Amino acid sequence: MHNAGIAALGLDWRYTAAEVHPSELRAAIDGAKAMRFIGLNLTVPHKLLAMEMMDVLDDSARQWGAVNTVRFEGCDAAGQWQPLATLPDGVAMEIRSHGFNTDADAITRALREDLHIEPRGARIVLLGAGGAGRVAALKLAAEGARELHLINRTTDKAQALAAEIRHRYPAVNVSVGYPNTNVDLVLNATSLGLKPGDGSPLDERRFPLTQTGAVYDMIYRPAETPLLKMAAAAGCRTANGLGMLLHQGAAALEIWSGRTAPLEVMRAALKEVVYAK
Repeated sequence: MHNAGIAALGLDWRYTAAEVHPSELRAAIDGAKAMRFIGLNLTVPHKLLAMEMMDVLDDSARQWGAVNTVRFEGCDAAGQWQPLATLPDGVAMEIRSHGFNTDADAITRALREDLHIEPRGARIVLLGAGGAGRVAALKLAAEGARELHLINRTTDKAQALAAEIRHRYPAVNVSVGYPNTNVDLVLNATSLGLKPGDGSPLDERRFPLTQTGAVYDMIYRPAETPLLKMAAAAGCRTANGLGMLLHQGAAALEIWSGRTAPLEVMRAALKEVVYAK
């Protein structure tokens, strides 16, 4: 996705992947800064850990409590911080890390585009209260969701998230556990369904899928998880996490480059990989 977007913009960059143990995350960020990387993307479990490792945080990272995009910036001759992409190579300068969150906006944009779900006034069952689930819950609450029903393997984490939402967004009716009534959306923010042999993160004995009109699974590979298969069989509208992945990635490319991301080029590259037989 990123390399297709980079090529379309004519940038002399390359996007690569690397596995980093959480205990080595700070060293990896410092190393990328020393090597004058343009930026980084972070995935689980690094998004929460990186909050304390950034030199500066964007409002998006502070609001949602997670960093998934890092932009490296240099201090120019006038003492102003500029993206490294705009500064000359080979000039000694102070460099800092600037943390952003592009996940939250990507979630709601994908829900609107892929399922025609408007968060304001919606009744939502959210599966997972970890990093991705927390960002999703806070964003949906900020957008005016009517009800949020939080489901998590460890109840304490869901209770803590519910308390945070009640404090920050008191107009939202938030509870822990499955509702007895119908909802507009079930959203999976857990990793269940990612590996072969995984089951569904939803307990259908406690909440049948006939009680929702739509199901969104943040997992994008496999393209159809056990949850989405069950949802389709129950007559629900369904979507996987490809749209969310696309929009958070496109926003990251715009943060690094200062240019509009070639969205359809990036979408086509994603689909080629995710839906390849």
